[in-house]
Amino acid sequence: MTQYTETNGAVEELETPYELTALDRCDACGAQAYIRVVVGSGELLFCAHHGRKHQEKLSQIAHSWHDESSRLNERP
Repeated sequence: MTQYTETNGAVEELETPYELTALDRCDACGAQAYIRVVVGSGELLFCAHHGRKHQEKLSQIAHSWHDESSRLNERP
């Protein structure tokens, strides 16, 4: 969901926090995604395992790295 604000007649887009849901799936194995990586050509979604596996290489080209793997330790 993108939010917009108007200031002095100009409309600016506000960055909203990205939240991964159970519908977001790992691009490598199809498990639930907990990591979202934005690179120049788009975005990649990873489970915690594959996110850690590819982090060293991807961190060199990533525009942003969104990691929600701490949710794995939460209790319902």
